[in-house]
Amino acid sequence: MRAILKLKWPILIGVIAMTVLLFLLAPNLTNQAEEAGSFQLSDDASSQMAAKMLADAGESDQTISVVIELEEKLSDDVREQLSAMSTEIEALGDVVTSVLNPVESEEIEKQLVSEDQQTVLIPITVQGSDEKVNEVADDIRTSIIPSDMKAYVTGEAIINNDVNESAQEGLKRTEIITVVLIFGLLLAVFRSVITPLVPLVAVGITYLLSQSFVAFFIEWFGFPVSNYTQIFLVAILFGIGTDYCILLLSRYKEELSAGHAVEDAIVNTYKTAGRTLLISGLAVFIGFFAIGFAEFPIFKSAVAVAVGIAVLMLVLFTIVPISMVLLKEKLFWPSKKSASHRDSALWMWMSKLSVNRPVLSMLVVAAITVPLLLTYDNSLSFNTVDEIGDDYESVQGLRAIEDGFGKGDSLPVQVIIQSDETLANEEMIPYVERLSQRYEQIEGVDKIRAVTRPTGEILEDLYVDRQLGLMADGLSEARDGLTEIGAGLDQIQSGLAGAGNSGGLDEVAAGLGQLNEQLGLTTQGLQQSGNVQQTVGALTAISQQLGQIQQGIASAGSGSEGLTQVTEGLAASNEGLSEIIKGLTEVSDMMTAMSESKAVRDTGLFIPEGTLENEDFAKVLERYTFAEGTGLKMEVILSDDPYSPDAIETVQRIKDATEAEVKGTPLEDTDIAFSGIASINSDLADISSSDFTSTVVIMLISLFVVLAILFRSMIMPLFMIGSLLLTYFTSIAIAELIFENILGFDGISWAVPFFGFVMLIALGVDYSIFLLDRFREEAESGLTVREAMRISMAKMGTVIITAAIILAGTFGAMLPSGVLSLMQIASIVVIGLLLYGLIVLPLLIPAMTVSFDRGVWWPFDMKKKK
Repeated sequence: MRAILKLKWPILIGVIAMTVLLFLLAPNLTNQAEEAGSFQLSDDASSQMAAKMLADAGESDQTISVVIELEEKLSDDVREQLSAMSTEIEALGDVVTSVLNPVESEEIEKQLVSEDQQTVLIPITVQGSDEKVNEVADDIRTSIIPSDMKAYVTGEAIINNDVNESAQEGLKRTEIITVVLIFGLLLAVFRSVITPLVPLVAVGITYLLSQSFVAFFIEWFGFPVSNYTQIFLVAILFGIGTDYCILLLSRYKEELSAGHAVEDAIVNTYKTAGRTLLISGLAVFIGFFAIGFAEFPIFKSAVAVAVGIAVLMLVLFTIVPISMVLLKEKLFWPSKKSASHRDSALWMWMSKLSVNRPVLSMLVVAAITVPLLLTYDNSLSFNTVDEIGDDYESVQGLRAIEDGFGKGDSLPVQVIIQSDETLANEEMIPYVERLSQRYEQIEGVDKIRAVTRPTGEILEDLYVDRQLGLMADGLSEARDGLTEIGAGLDQIQSGLAGAGNSGGLDEVAAGLGQLNEQLGLTTQGLQQSGNVQQTVGALTAISQQLGQIQQGIASAGSGSEGLTQVTEGLAASNEGLSEIIKGLTEVSDMMTAMSESKAVRDTGLFIPEGTLENEDFAKVLERYTFAEGTGLKMEVILSDDPYSPDAIETVQRIKDATEAEVKGTPLEDTDIAFSGIASINSDLADISSSDFTSTVVIMLISLFVVLAILFRSMIMPLFMIGSLLLTYFTSIAIAELIFENILGFDGISWAVPFFGFVMLIALGVDYSIFLLDRFREEAESGLTVREAMRISMAKMGTVIITAAIILAGTFGAMLPSGVLSLMQIASIVVIGLLLYGLIVLPLLIPAMTVSFDRGVWWPFDMKKKK
């Protein structure tokens, strides 16, 4: 330390120069955070696999919607206006790949106009990045939507952009409030206008350096980053940096009060409080460094704080002692005494309970925390919309869709199926309908849109039972037609028989009678046996003989008007017979195809050959297929809010049903993935839960090992960590009561438990280190465990309470950010720090310590000062 003080000017100039230079050269961390967004899932997540399938097929277009709310029912004038708007949007450029005119046809209008005809959607497909999507949305708002029309532009990309912007605006508010708050608190604590400047300058330099290092690491090494990165850097560095400065300045003032010279006071401060600070800094560093073992990028993005802690240690051991030596006694001007150095009356009073009656003290802590713990049910929310509230246009548009069409219709779950071979054929598509039928049975599913049900309604004509009914009707009509032909031939026969033996017409009549008799038997056979193929053969033979009779009569009676009419009658009968043969042949072919189709046996569905080439089916195929028919898309509309926990459970049921349903079918060998906001949230739920568990285990083990080594005890780290776990779960239980039961949110935002845990454990451990390291110092001087704890509580109480209030204040500065997850994290940390500093730490830690007495150092021996 004396070497640092001796080289104070080169070090001071070097640190300031490095800070300015790196700040000017470093990439923009704000832009990097915006590009990364709120979360990034791994490539093996189902929603990301679905996105990759579509992207590889050139189908990564995004859909946004113009949502129009009408005061009255849809009129012809509004229809014209909507058509004009659709045309104008389509003309915005190549980035807009398609626009669906909501009034183009009756079928489309049923889908895009609500039942009350007062909410209308114009779906727009946009090609490009999220940035391009938002540019298109801005163009639509400013140049296409009429000023007198109540309309919103919304979509997943637009909502996410609003969340990012809200986070950045919240960061700016947090930074300003944090600086003002810290200065005010330090002013009140030290009663000096100079003292607060030292922590603010030190932490300010730390923040600027840390931000620059992190930005370079992101650019060079792909360091994880998210919207949380900067906010946590601000809150933690300003909070914990100020706490450490308070610890140093308090001990420095104590050394000056003991009569030591300035330089000696600084050296003594860093020998004692400096050691505590190193232990605390190392514990916090380990805590945040452990986050680097998480798999989820948004969780890993908090590892940037570890960089900040390392920089903070450097600054605290350079800038702060240099400030002390330069300012000397003016550091505390105009105050000659500091409230932060008085023994804590509150903690001295609490020590009478925790040190003298440890069991009762533990029971008091249990009485406060256990009832709260019993209310905790770990309700998580994945509702991105709650992050920003209803003040944003994108959210208002989403609400309008929910009111007009139902919550699930706004953001359906997409089922993406892809294979190396063609799926868009008559044999494979029935299995898609089989999946649709299975999905319909799932709780939480409203309806399905797919190639077999493009509007959500089943295409009945594709079902075998429906087709068999139609064939039965056709056979009935064929029998009726054959009966009519037979009656006609009977009349012709009678006419020929009445004509006498002229030209052998009686023989023709007899032959015609025989044919008519065969026709009757064939008709009767069709009715009795339903053998279409046999009937077709018999009718073909009758038709040929009828043709021969027709030709014979025509040649025998040319010029005779009566015979000409007979010939025309026979021709008409034969033509009718040919039509019936054609129809029956089609029926026969269809029945043969059905009998040979595995899909019919598996699904009860049959798509006749040529159906998919039908012009009416072209638009359906275009919408629900991709990659030249090797990919199929399905849309599952949920009955619940897509952002709700219920939707996540429904998605899991859909995934399970899909896995079970495709077994033993041609779809078993295809790649199937799920996209949509509910699917993304399902992936988030899975990965955040597993990552939370694994990271917490790594973090706690790391902390235990570090604390055990530094304190030369395996007992103290156990109850230090245990007390922090108790504080965390009590705090999150209180936060859950506030946000779920009182404010009415779905629950705690999904990322909050992880960040709340990491923040509270990593920061709260500082205060137990402050107390127990002072306890170690006093115990080494030969005092009993109880006496050493009493003195430690008296000396450190004010420092810890002050530090806890300041750190709670810096996190409290996140409350006006307007971002729900940040407000919840802040609430957990603020509640936890105050609960720990005012109840758990002064009542539980001393009680546990004195209960173990000298065994608290097990399995090592306590060192004593010589």
